Amino acid sequence: MPLLTWSGKHLPELQPARLLTEALIFPGGQGYPETYPENRLILGDNLAIMAALLPEYEERIDLIYADPPFYTNRRYPARIGRGEDSRRPDQWRLAEGYPDRWDDLDAYLSFLYPRLELMYRLLAPHGTLYLHLDWHADAYARLLLDEIFGADRLLNEIIWVYHGPSPIRRAFNRKHDTILAYVKGPKYTFNTDAVREPYNPNTVKTFASSPKAGFGKVPDLARGKVPEDWWYFPVVARLHNERTGYPTQKPEALLERIILASSNEGDLVADFFCGSGTTAVVAARHGRRFLAADATWRAVHTTRRRLVANRTPPFRLERDVTASIPPLATGLTVTCRDGEVILPADSLPDLDYWEVDPRWDGKLFRSAAQALRPLRSGTVPTRLKQRTGRHICVRLVTALGERYQVEVNA
Repeated sequence: MPLLTWSGKHLPELQPARLLTEALIFPGGQGYPETYPENRLILGDNLAIMAALLPEYEERIDLIYADPPFYTNRRYPARIGRGEDSRRPDQWRLAEGYPDRWDDLDAYLSFLYPRLELMYRLLAPHGTLYLHLDWHADAYARLLLDEIFGADRLLNEIIWVYHGPSPIRRAFNRKHDTILAYVKGPKYTFNTDAVREPYNPNTVKTFASSPKAGFGKVPDLARGKVPEDWWYFPVVARLHNERTGYPTQKPEALLERIILASSNEGDLVADFFCGSGTTAVVAARHGRRFLAADATWRAVHTTRRRLVANRTPPFRLERDVTASIPPLATGLTVTCRDGEVILPADSLPDLDYWEVDPRWDGKLFRSAAQALRPLRSGTVPTRLKQRTGRHICVRLVTALGERYQVEVNA
């Protein structure tokens, strides 16, 4: 098979991250304080994070979904406003999302190649990798995956099609992404019945009216069919109940099909470019364990608040000690009265999320109660019930990503 080469192609010496646990999160208080969560959300460069995870997870991850930068050479801001008119982008409140800029294609491939190699090492012998890209770099990525997995391990080239406006006037509108699915070995997980869908009504009508339909082959119309390798799901811009404001967020239905097809309950599902957290949320909803990571604080915070909103099982919030994270500011006033922690109504006009550790030990924050700003309109609740404890710690995050911490003696 041909190999893709470029200037500087090599697998760098691994420099594992030093992981620090920032907090244990118990959404809605479930599992607090006895449970030590298996699920993990990690801030940092995923190359260093995956290297650090190798001793524990090599050949133990059942499914990896990867949605890396696409080599678009653009910057993607995050929307942080609420109740804005989607048709007036000039009026949106924006914050830094993530960059997808590269000096050249060589730099991009040098970024992608070692990360795909580490994903291969982490993947279980029966595991599957789904790599999500588009026309900018999917052809190059396929050659890299052929090299790493072997060309015969390509399970599917999946085309995700969608609708939406486009500025293109001198070509056909580009309205699809490519998802390359590679398996590590011949005994891979694929749950056919978990992803069946109804036959088109016209197909059902045709078989009902003619015994010759299907050239003598009669499908089980009641059971449904396995989807083709082209999928239509609306983009998140059209899904008001899912939108987080994080750029290039993927729809839950897309990840649901992947997770149901290529993992089982109790399996470990990983996403090292987790972005808005769709993979982790859907994995938890279907009884899978999750391992999510991203290089930006915005992505990790978005994922955390989304996991909390969906009342997932508990998870650890960790970071590489070298990762950039806003400092914890102080100076806010918090009171405790009648079994509640109370914020002044005007304490932080841009408050996005806050949480309480009712038994703060001064070392590891254990989040037992949380409140967050509604997705479209409304304000954050300013009261949270708290459990008995002498020393209480409150952490807060604003829409701009600023962090605050307040300690209170109850």
